[in-house]
This record gives sequence, C-alpha cells and structure tokens, in this order.
Amino acid sequence: MSNINLIIEERPHNIGNFMVGRLLPFRGKRMVGPFIFIDHMGPAQMNDHQNIDVAPHPHIGLSTLTFLFEGNMMHKDTLGTSVEIKPGQVNWMTAGKGIVHSERTPEYLRHSEKMLHGLQIWIALPKDLEQMEPSFFHADEEEIPAWEEEGIAYKLIAGTVLGHTSPVPVYSPLYLLELKSTGQQTVKLGDHLFGESALYILEGGIESEGAVFEPKRILVAKDSTLCEFTMLANTTIYIFGGEPFPEERLIFWNFVATSRELIEDAKTKWLEQTFPKIEGETDFVPLPPPVLPQK
Repeated sequence: MSNINLIIEERPHNIGNFMVGRLLPFRGKRMVGPFIFIDHMGPAQMNDHQNIDVAPHPHIGLSTLTFLFEGNMMHKDTLGTSVEIKPGQVNWMTAGKGIVHSERTPEYLRHSEKMLHGLQIWIALPKDLEQMEPSFFHADEEEIPAWEEEGIAYKLIAGTVLGHTSPVPVYSPLYLLELKSTGQQTVKLGDHLFGESALYILEGGIESEGAVFEPKRILVAKDSTLCEFTMLANTTIYIFGGEPFPEERLIFWNFVATSRELIEDAKTKWLEQTFPKIEGETDFVPLPPPVLPQK
C-alpha cells in the first residue's frame, strides 16, 4: 500500500504584481505539522522595469521563512530590520503579536534584468507563543548545516532532524530539509522523521512504489515513519513537517491565530493603521474584503 495520502499541485495565485504557485493551505489539507502556508515564487525573468514591490503589510501568530534559489529581495520591518536576502540564505521573521514588513527588489537591481525564484513559507506559532514579542533572524548560507550521504546532498534549513540542528530559532518541533541528487538514489528517512510529513518536488522527479511524480507538487505522507522513495537523477526536493498542534488555526489574509478575536483585532488595527510603521515607507497593502470559504 502506498504511503502517499494526498497529492497537492501548485495553483496559480496573484499576490499583487507577481504570480506564485500556491501549495498550502489546501482544502483537503490546511496544515502539515506547523506549516500553514507555502508559495513557490517563480522562476520569473523580470526586465529592467519589472520589480517586486510588496508594500508594508502586517502579520500575527506565525513565523515567515523566505528561502531564495535565484534573485535578491530587500526585507524591511517595524523592528528596524533592513536586510537583503540572497540565494541560500534563510530569512526568518516571527510576527507574534504583530509585525509589519515590506519586500522589494533592491535599489541597485531595479533598472536591470533579474531573476526571482524561491519559497515563501509560514509556520504557525504554538498557542502559548502566538502573542509573543516579534523578532527577526537572518542566516547566511554557510551557517546552514549541509552534508552529503549516499549520493544525496542535504541541507537543513530549519529545525532538528537526522542528528543536525539549524540555527534558525523555531518554536515547535519541526524540520525543513533540502535534498539534491545527481544520480538515481533511494532515500530512507522513516526512522528519523516525526509528526506529519510532506515532500515538495522542485525539479526532477521521485519514484514511489512504481509511480513517478513530477515537479510542482506536494506529496503528503500517511505515516512519516514509512518515508522511503527513489530520487531520480538531478532532482531537488524539500521535506517538511513536524508535530501538529492540538488546536485549529484560523487564517485570514496574513493573520494566523487560534481565536477569531485575535484575527478581528488585527483587522481593526490594520484598518485604523495602528500597527507600527516601517521607517521611510508610507504606502501599505489595504486589508482585503472577507473571502468565501474555499470549495
């Protein structure tokens, strides 16, 4: 019997002036462990007058993780952070009770041709920490644990697994692993994974029990302890998951919470513009209207 419980394909989604492939949340699977939102950005070739300009917008109740494969992005937030995100680095912002940030093409690249390709991920906070003080952490590529084993190159972007721990300050048991193959190779991770687990195929393909699965889809495991598959040559995948929370998470726009009251309070604060402001930025993303439940 297959260990694949669900296959989630990317769905196109417009985030303003940029199209992404949305993976989570999905109507049949709202979360995988604490992972509540995943967008695949690009790969997008932008000309000398196309730029990313995601104006200031708020978050509560989660940590955001930005991981770029190609391109550069400027992150600014209400903690005073101003940092350029480059490929291979990990940008980790914890919203807690509330933070505002913007994401834009760096000034020195705005009038040249450029690429953008990466993952935007949200990880929900435990209930007792969803109102914590906001914080920010940035890790250079060389700080991320990387190793090779049986023909597979591993990188632990966040969490603890396989005897390694990422420096990213996570707040619940989880893991986000990158695996790259050059030749065909069988991978057996069941003895090391825990909680809920899923696999995202970026490029190449994997074979499981006679079926081959192509890129731009998530495979959700029935049982993380049975995780075994074959990576085809020149394949890149991301395995993510962790311990699920006992409480349901509500999500509206950029807000994640365990209660409707926290969501409504955040909506009111954004409508009244009483969230903190990013120094030097005056524009902002308006609060969207209520949306109908996904079908």
